[in-house]
Amino acid sequence: MDLKHQPELPQANRQLPPRPPASKFNAPEHYRPSPELWAAVQTALSLGLPLLVTGEPGCGKTDLAAHIAWYYGLGKPEEFNGQTSSSVTDLFYRYDALRHFQHAQVMEQALTPEVVERDYIQYQALGAAIKSGQTRVVLLDEIDKAPRDLPNNLLAALDKLRFDVPETGDPKRFTYEAKPEHRPIIILTSNSEKGLPDPFLRRVAFFDIKFPGEADLLLILKDKLDNFAQLDAKTTIRLFEKIRAAELGVLNKKPATAELLHWASALLKLGVDTAQLDNPRGLNSQQKTLLGHSLSVLAKTRADLDTLQKAIGI
Repeated sequence: MDLKHQPELPQANRQLPPRPPASKFNAPEHYRPSPELWAAVQTALSLGLPLLVTGEPGCGKTDLAAHIAWYYGLGKPEEFNGQTSSSVTDLFYRYDALRHFQHAQVMEQALTPEVVERDYIQYQALGAAIKSGQTRVVLLDEIDKAPRDLPNNLLAALDKLRFDVPETGDPKRFTYEAKPEHRPIIILTSNSEKGLPDPFLRRVAFFDIKFPGEADLLLILKDKLDNFAQLDAKTTIRLFEKIRAAELGVLNKKPATAELLHWASALLKLGVDTAQLDNPRGLNSQQKTLLGHSLSVLAKTRADLDTLQKAIGI
C-alpha cells in the first residue's frame, strides 16, 4: 500500500482511547488467599521450606508471592520465569559474555572486576535477593518449564544460599551468601505441564489451588471491582460457571478467575444488563451483540468464541 495516498484521518480519530484507571485486579492487598492456602504459606515459612503452588492457569498462583511480600512489608518480589533453556546459574545472575568480549577487544586496559560486575552481570531473582542482604520474596514461576535437572540443582542452591561470580575474575571477592535470618521466602509455581523430580517434591511444601466456589467468587469480584454494586454478580457467576462446565459447549480452554474479573468489568463497561444473563438467548439483539463482544475476554481461540456466540444465538 502506498502510504502517501492514504486518506487523511480527522485528528480526533488518531487519538488513543482514554486509558483505564489503575486496576485493583493485580493489587496484592486485594488478593484473597483461602484459609487453607494461607495455612500452607505459614507452614512453609515456619519450616523454612519453599512452597510449591499448582493449579490451573489464571487461578492466582503468581499473585500469591506479591501478596506475601505486601503482607510482610518486604517490597516487590524478585521474579524468575522458567524457560526450557534455564540453568541453575540463571537463578542467580546472567553474564553478557558477547558484549564483554566485544568491549575487551577495543579497550587497551583490562577491565576491573568491579566494572565487569557493573556492566556485564545482571543479577536475577535469587541472586538479587541474596545480594540485597534483606529478607525478600522470590517467585520462581512455571518451574515445570525448566529442564528436569534444574529443580534438583535448585535444592542444593537453596540449601547453601551462596554463590560466586567467577566471570568477574575475582570470585572470592564477589561471593554472596544469605544470612539465616535473611533467608529468602521462595514461592514456586507449576502448571503441571510435566512431572517434577521426586527428590525435589520431598523437600518442598505443596499446595494445589482449587477453583473457587460461588461464595469465594463473589468475594473476589467485590474486592476487585470498583463498580461491583452495578453488577448482578450472582447471575454473572452462574453464566460463567455454565461456560466452565461446558453447558454452552465444550471449550479448548476453560476460563479461570482472571478471565472472570476481566469479563465482569467488560460487561459493565459495555452496558450489558447482567440481571438478564440467566437466559442469554432471551436478550434483545442489542444486548446479545454487546454480550457477544464481551465473550472475547473468555474465549482464547476462534473456535471457542464461535462456540459461545452460537450458544447465545449470535
